[in-house]
Amino acid sequence: MSESGGAVISELGALTSAAANAQEAGGRAPNARDAVRALRPSQIREVANAGFGVPDVLPFWFGESDQVTPQFIRDAASRALADGATFYTHNLGIAALREALADYVGKLHGATRPAEIAVTSAGVNALMLATQLVAGAGDRVVAVTPLWPNLVEIPKILGATVETVTLTYGPDGWTLDLERLLAALTPGTRMLMINSPNNPTGWVMTREQQQAVLDRCRQLGIWLVADEVYERLYYGDDAAVAPSFLDLATRDERVIAVNSFSKAWLMTGWRLGWIVAPERLMEDLGKLVEYNTSCAPSFVQMAGVAAVKDGGQFTQELVAGLRASRDYLVAALQRIPGIDVRAPAGSMYLFFRLPGADRSLELCKALVRESALGLAPGSAFGPEGEGFVRWCYACDTARLDAGVARLRAFMEAHPVS
Repeated sequence: MSESGGAVISELGALTSAAANAQEAGGRAPNARDAVRALRPSQIREVANAGFGVPDVLPFWFGESDQVTPQFIRDAASRALADGATFYTHNLGIAALREALADYVGKLHGATRPAEIAVTSAGVNALMLATQLVAGAGDRVVAVTPLWPNLVEIPKILGATVETVTLTYGPDGWTLDLERLLAALTPGTRMLMINSPNNPTGWVMTREQQQAVLDRCRQLGIWLVADEVYERLYYGDDAAVAPSFLDLATRDERVIAVNSFSKAWLMTGWRLGWIVAPERLMEDLGKLVEYNTSCAPSFVQMAGVAAVKDGGQFTQELVAGLRASRDYLVAALQRIPGIDVRAPAGSMYLFFRLPGADRSLELCKALVRESALGLAPGSAFGPEGEGFVRWCYACDTARLDAGVARLRAFMEAHPVS
C-alpha cells in the first residue's frame, strides 16, 4: 500500500473515530443530575416573571411586606460596616448573635444555650442544612401540605423520597387529620417536616397535636424538622408566639427548629436565619455550613443582634397591623360572589378558593396579564393546593382595596358557569 493510501485510510479512521466519539458524547449531554432535573420549578416565580414589565402591577405573590427593614436594624448594619465588620466569622455565627438568640428563644420557649444555636444564611439555608444533617439518599420523609415548595423539594435534592399528608379545607378553614399523620409516621420514616404557622394556608398546629406527633416521633426515632419562621405572626389567642415543638421537647431530642429574621423583623433581603438543635449536632452542622456558605456576613449578623435585642415593640406593632390587614382583606373578599375565604390563625397569607382556580397557574398568569394583579397559584404549593390562590396581605389597606377592585373586575369579565 502506498504512503498516500495509508494516509487516506488513517484519516478516514480518525474521522470515523471522531464521529463515534461525537455520537457517544451526544448520549451524555451536559445535564444536571436526574434528581435535580426532576425538581419542580417555582410557579410563584413563573407568575412573577410574567409580571415583569407590566405597568402598575400589584405584587401580592411573594411573602414579604411593602415596608422596608426598620431603621434601627439598618443603622446597626451601617455601624458594623463602618467599623470594618467585613471578615469571615465562626461557621455557627458570632458569639453576640448566638447569645442574643439563645436569650430570645429562651424567653419564648424555655431555657436554650448559645451552644444549641447556629446562625445561617437565611431560613431556607437553615432548612437545607437541617435536612443535610439527618436525611439522605433512600430515606423516607413525611411533610404536611399544602406547603411552600422548598420544603418538599429539598429532601429530593438529597435523594430522599417525600410522602405528603394533606390538610383539609372546610367551614373551619384548614385543619389537620391527626390520625392520618400519625399513621404516615411508620418505623421506616427518617424525618418529618412541619411548617406551622403554615405557608400558604395560615394553619397553626395545636399544642395537643404537637404533643401527639412528638410522642410518635420519640417512639420511632424520627427526626422532626419544624419550620417555625412564622411563629411570631400568630393571631390565635393572646400569646405572643404560636405553639412550638420547642415548648415540649428537650434540647437534646431529635428536634430541629428552623427560624428566620425575614418575617418578624422585615429582613427578607438580608438572608439571615438560625437553627435550634441538640448541641451534639453542632460540630457536624459547622462542617455543613463551611461547605455551603462558610458563614453569614458579619455586618448582617450585627443587624440581627439589633433586631433580636431591640425589636420587641416593632414586632408587636407589626403583628397588630397584619391582623388588621388580614381581617380587612377577608371582609373585602367575602363581599365578592364566588370567593370562599376564611381568616387563618397565623402567617401573612390568605389561601382561598375562587372560580377558575382549578387551573390556578393559568388563572394567575391571566390576572397579571389582563388586570396587573399578582397572586400566587395554589398549584405552586403542590397538587393539594390546586383550586386556590395565595394573597400576601402585608401591605396597607389602600393597596388591598386596589387589588380587590381588580380581582372583582376580572371575575365579572370572566364569569364561570
